[in-house]
Amino acid sequence: MTAIESPQAAALSAPFFFRGEVVEGTDAVHRSRDLGVSFTTPGIELDRAVPLRSEVPPLLDVPLDDIVDFLVETGRRIRDPRNPFVRDCIDRMSATHTLPRPLLEAQVAGAAAYLDKRLLHAVVEQNFPDPGALDGWIPKQDFLGRRSFVRAFAPRLIHVLPGNSPGVAVKSIAQGALVKAINLFKMSSSDPFTTVAVLRAMADIDPEHPVVRSMSAVYWRGGDAAVERILFRPQYFDKIVAWGGGEAIDNVARYLGPGLQLVSFDPKTSISMIGREAFDTEETLERAAGLAAEDVMVLNQDACVASRFVFLEANEQDADRFCDRLYRRIAERAIASGGNRPLDAELKEQIRTLVLLDDEFRVWGKTDGTGVVIRSGAPVDFHPVGKTVDVVSVESLDEAIRHVTVATQTVGFFPFDRMPDFRDRLAAGGAQRIVRLGEAGPSTIGNPHDAMYPLHRFVHWMVHEDGTAAV
Repeated sequence: MTAIESPQAAALSAPFFFRGEVVEGTDAVHRSRDLGVSFTTPGIELDRAVPLRSEVPPLLDVPLDDIVDFLVETGRRIRDPRNPFVRDCIDRMSATHTLPRPLLEAQVAGAAAYLDKRLLHAVVEQNFPDPGALDGWIPKQDFLGRRSFVRAFAPRLIHVLPGNSPGVAVKSIAQGALVKAINLFKMSSSDPFTTVAVLRAMADIDPEHPVVRSMSAVYWRGGDAAVERILFRPQYFDKIVAWGGGEAIDNVARYLGPGLQLVSFDPKTSISMIGREAFDTEETLERAAGLAAEDVMVLNQDACVASRFVFLEANEQDADRFCDRLYRRIAERAIASGGNRPLDAELKEQIRTLVLLDDEFRVWGKTDGTGVVIRSGAPVDFHPVGKTVDVVSVESLDEAIRHVTVATQTVGFFPFDRMPDFRDRLAAGGAQRIVRLGEAGPSTIGNPHDAMYPLHRFVHWMVHEDGTAAV
C-alpha cells in the first residue's frame, strides 16, 4: 500500500500473517506513532486478507474444548523464554514502543497468562448464558409452543488493535478464537509485531489448525482510504472491533452502515476518589498515597485504567500533605520501571503555566518523565499523561460525581466501605467500573469490559424458527 517514504535498509521489518503463512516485504515504509521509528511491511494482498462469504468459517464445527486446548498450548509456547518469535518481537518492539523493555516483556508474559484453561472457560461462561450456543443449535420453545433453534454463529471480524498495550493482541486473538470468528487484525504502528509473533507461535504448533487458518494480521496507516474503503464493507466483514483514540474510532465509524457494526473500546479516562478517612492516621495517609500511585502507574500511565485525576476530600493543607506523599510514591515507581521520557513540549508549557498560578495550583515533580503531581480546586483542562496526575481537592466526594461521564472507565475508591454508597450514582453518570483504590490494573475474570460483555456482542446471533409444536 502507500508508503510514506522510500524503503531504507535500517528500517525494522514487520511481517504480515495470512492464515498460516508469514509474508515479509519492504513494499512500504512507515513510522511508529510515538517515536517516529521506521519499519517496513509488505504490500497488503487484499484477496488474501478478505474472506469470501461463501466460505464456512474454519472453526465453526471445532468443539470449544479443542479450541481452548490449542490456546492453552499457545500460552505455554509464548511463555517459554526460548521462544524465538517472542524474543524477536520484543527486540523489534523495544525500538518502536514507549514502554521500556522490562515492561514490554512483563506485558507479553502477563498476557500469556490469559491463555489459561480455567480462565478461558470462565470468560465464555460469563459471556454466554448457554455456551453450547457456540458449538451448535440450541433448541428453545416459547410459552405459545413455538419452537426455534439459536446459535452464536462465527462472525467475520476486523480488530483494530491499540498501540499502548501489546497484551491486548494476545487477548484479542484468544477472543476471536473463542467465538470461532474469521479474524483480520490491523496492528498498531507502535506495535506491528506482537500479533504476528503470537500467530507464528500458533503456526509452529500446527500450521493447518483451524485456529491458525482463521487468523490474518496486517498493518496499514489508519485512515488510508485505499485500504479501508475496500476492507470495511459488510460483504466481507460483520463487525469492526476497534480500540484507540477518538480519531481512530471516528475514522472507523464513517464506514458503518447496514450489515457492518462497530464494537468500540473507545478512549477512556480513569479517576480515583479518596475520602477524608485517608487522613485518620499517618499510616492511613501513607497507605492511600501508595494505593493511588499504583493506579496512576498502570503501564506507566499508558493504560485506560490508569488514574489521571484524584478527587480528594480535603482542605488545601491536607491535600498538599497527600500530594507530597503521592509524588514520592510515583517517582519511586518511575525510577524502578525505567524508560522515563520527558513530557512533550505542549504539556510542559501547560504545567509551567500552572506553576506561575500558585494561588490556584501547586505542582510537585519535574517534566522529565519521573512524575508530576498537580493540586487544584477543579480538574485541569488538559489530559494528564506521562506519569502526570491532577489531585482535585473537594469538600465532599459528592462533588466529584459531576465530573464523571461516559468516558470514565475505572474509579478507584477509598475507603472501601463507602463504595456501595457511590456505585449507583457513578453508573448513572456513565462510569463503567468501580474498584478498590490500588486495584485498577487487575480485573475479575469474565466481567463486562467498557459496560458490555464483548464476546456476546462479537457473534452473529442466528435463529432457526421451526413452527408451533403439535398439541
